[in-house]
Formats: sequence, structure tokens, C-alpha cells
Amino acid sequence: MDALPVFAGDDRITRLFTLVPGSDFGVDALSVIDDVGGRTLPWDEACRCTYDLVLTASPKGELGLLRGRRVLFPHGAGFNKSIPGEGSADSASGLDPEYLLSSDDDAPPALHALAHPDQVARLAAASPRAAERAKVVGDPTLERILTSLPLRDRYRTALGTKSRTLIVLASTWGPESLLRQRPELPAELAAHLPHDEYQLALIVHPNERSRLGRYELTERLSPALDAGMVLAGPYEEWASVLIAADALITDHGSTALYYSAARDRPVLNVHRAGAELIPGSPMDVLLRRIPELGPAEAVQEALKAYRPGTGHAAARAAFAGQGEALSALRTEVYALLGLTPPTHHTRPRLLPSPAAATRTPAAFDVHATISEDGVRIDRRPAGIGPPGHHLAVEHGAAGEQLARTAGLLYCRLLPPSPAAGDATWTAAGWTQHALSEYSGCRSAAAIAPSGLCVLKVRGDERTYAMRVEPRSEGGRIIRIDPAAALSAVHVWSSAQQGMPDDQFRLNCVIGDRAFRVRLGPATDEEAGQAV
Repeated sequence: MDALPVFAGDDRITRLFTLVPGSDFGVDALSVIDDVGGRTLPWDEACRCTYDLVLTASPKGELGLLRGRRVLFPHGAGFNKSIPGEGSADSASGLDPEYLLSSDDDAPPALHALAHPDQVARLAAASPRAAERAKVVGDPTLERILTSLPLRDRYRTALGTKSRTLIVLASTWGPESLLRQRPELPAELAAHLPHDEYQLALIVHPNERSRLGRYELTERLSPALDAGMVLAGPYEEWASVLIAADALITDHGSTALYYSAARDRPVLNVHRAGAELIPGSPMDVLLRRIPELGPAEAVQEALKAYRPGTGHAAARAAFAGQGEALSALRTEVYALLGLTPPTHHTRPRLLPSPAAATRTPAAFDVHATISEDGVRIDRRPAGIGPPGHHLAVEHGAAGEQLARTAGLLYCRLLPPSPAAGDATWTAAGWTQHALSEYSGCRSAAAIAPSGLCVLKVRGDERTYAMRVEPRSEGGRIIRIDPAAALSAVHVWSSAQQGMPDDQFRLNCVIGDRAFRVRLGPATDEEAGQAV
């Protein structure tokens, strides 16, 4: 799909799709084509026709039954893996002569489009005949990633990342993959990393998604997904998430090469030695040069140990001709067709924005310390780690059992709506109701879309208004979730055994940032906002 824009705008070309039978992981392949509205042919029907070109991203299967000159693209980057028990021993998957020369006439493809001269040399060393029509054209998928780099802020906004550090986990398929070797790692990271400082996302190889099915995969990942982890889609979305990422944790899958080629950012290795990774391949070089991640609790220190430039240097061994792939490929395929390319230019298509997490935590174990700098707040999704100073729960978004055990209970105000009817709580009324209804709750608050919070504390008849001042950093405005600041006020008032009589300020410390919190008696207008 990333290569097909070479034909865009040419009404002489008709694009048809078929699925070569025989793969254990083909169940979801056609859904991508259906989503974009492509026309598919059943395999039997496809084999009865003759084509001007047959484009494929794999040499496997009975491709010789499709009549037409073949153009073979790599999928993934770097040819880093051999699959035990498949094809020639120790041959890189995708460069195995047993598959490349397996058609009826034992001829190589009319064009074998590769991404780097070293790949042509490796293919020639394995089989000179298989390399006869191999050419370096670059990588169309990398072209889309590089073209889409300016959309990084848009992708982070879509994911809800804000000022947090986005750590992405990348799992390939098979027994040596991250999810097979360390299935507990996503949940362990979610339990360890403070929610207001870090966001997690996971990229899973389409084969693994196909093997398990979406339901089974999400059930296995439920603890991490419930904590707010993003599960990136297998088509296009994974690349958008890579662009948005601040750091990557990877096994031996080639996703890490795309990540490192696009920008030099930290990457960690969780691959355990096995039979799949080919020594000297680009991924092998990358994994040997980057820090290894041991226990999940060591992730911050491991990220600090990454040496700038390491990933970028390793990725250069997998990609050449960056910025020229579609142009070079267009020249080659139109020459095979015997046609003059259209006069308009072809450009990589921008990647779409990724979807946000489908689940958002609404209850937090809040760990807190008071110091001269203010109140340090460390929120972790409830239930996946040790309890903290108090449980903070969003009313209406978490279950009743959690609400009954909350020390801080808050709700988020919505914009006025006619559907709300003529009987709605005021902010002050709801907070008083929450304290009356939930006997274990010490503080109750309503958070307005503007960030204003209306707060009541058990044993104090007064109603307070709280605002958090944003920070300015490098020309950007940084804000925090007001609920985190409410936890800071809750901790402070518990320690002081009461609230101040007048205007008061304190610092809510999140990570290495301190946010000024202003607190004082609420005006009638503030207290009267509709919930």
C-alpha cells in the first residue's frame, strides 16, 4: 500500500488485490484492503487472468500461478531474521533463494526492489541468480514516516500525550518476540511509571494480532490497557505512533530501524538470545549497541544510558536513497510496463493521526511527599501497584466500589447541554452531596473545562476555588491535569488538619516540574456552576 502511490492519477492503471493462500496469518490481511475500498479477487479467479505487473511484498506462496511479471518489495526493514524450520538454513527471511527462485521457470522477479546496497550484496552472496534483477530503490514505508515527521505534535495531541514522555513497546511475532518472552512487561511498566509523567503505547506485529485475534490480545493486555496504554493499529497507525514516541523498547523486530532512521531518540533492547536474529544484520548491530532493559523498574536509568547517535548510525545500514524511494520505484515499474510516467510528481502520503487509548484510568493510588518545594504527587492507576497516601477517584467514570473507598472524589463538569434537563447540581451542591453520600471521602471537587476546581473538605463549611498556573518551557505552555493538583491540596490539608482562611498558594510537583496552585474562597459564580 505504501508503494502504490507511484501509480496515483494514472487512469491507464487498474489496481486489483488478491490474497495468496497458505499463510497462517492471512485472516486480517484483506480487512486492510476493504477499509480503503480496494477491489479484491478470489485466488482462483486471480489465477485465471493475465496481468501487466504482479506486485508482492513476500516471495512465499504459489506466486507462479499468477501470470505476469513480478515486482517484489521487502516488508519490514533490514532482513534481520531467519525462521527456524522454514526455507534454507540460516537464510534471511525475504532473501532466501528457495523462495525467490521457486516459480515454474525458476526465474527471479522482474524487479526485486531493495532498500540498501548491502541487501543486494547479501542476496548475491546467497544466490547470484536470485540477485540478477535486484535494485536499490529505497523504502516507501520509511518515506511516509519521514514525510510525516512535521505532524508529530498533531499525533501527540491525538494520543493525549501532552507533556508526558511517550514510551512505545514494539513486539514482533514468534516465540522470541517481546510479548512471548516478557508478556508481563506492559503491565509492569504501567504500574511503575507515574501516570502524569509517562504514557505507554504498544505496537504488535500483524502476525501476532492475527494469531490471537483482537479480543484475545486485548484480554491478555487488559491490565496495561486499563491503565491507559495505547494499542496502535497494525496498518499506518503504528508508524504515526513511532513518530510521536520519545523512547522505544524493542525486541529484534525491524520496527526499531524505522524509528531510529526517522529521529535519534532513546531505544532499549529486551531481546533475548535465540535462533532468529542474524548476526551482523542491521538489527543485530542496533541491539548490540543500545542499553538492555532488565526489570521494568530500571527503565528510567536505562533510558539515561542511551548514547545519542547510536540508533541513527545503525539504521543507516538498512536504508539508502532516503527521500527518493517513490521516484526511483516509479521509474522502474513504468519501464517494466513500457509506459511513460505521468507528468505530475508523486509524493509519499501523510500518515493519519492515531487513535487515543480506548480505556482511560479513572482511579489512582496517589503517592505523595511534602517538602520545602511543595507537595510531590505521583499518581498510578489504582489496583496495579501498592496503595498510596490516598485513592483519588473520578465520579461517574469509575465503579461504585472505588468511589466508596476514595479519599478524594471528583467529577468533571461538561459544557451546558439541553439534554441535562432542568434539575442539575451546582458545583458546590455536588461536592456537598458527595461528602454526604460517601462517608469515606475527605475531599470532593468539581473540575470545570477551564481548569477551575470547586472544592469542599469534610468538616469545613466553606467552599473553595482552586486554579493551577501553567508553566512556560521553551516557548510551550505546559499544563497538568487539575485532578493531580487536587490531590496535592488534599495531602496538604490532611497534613495541616484544615484549610486556610484566605488566599493560599502551594506548589504541586510532578516529576521535575513544579506547578503553582492558587486556592481561596469560591465566589458565588464559581460555586454555582452547573454539574
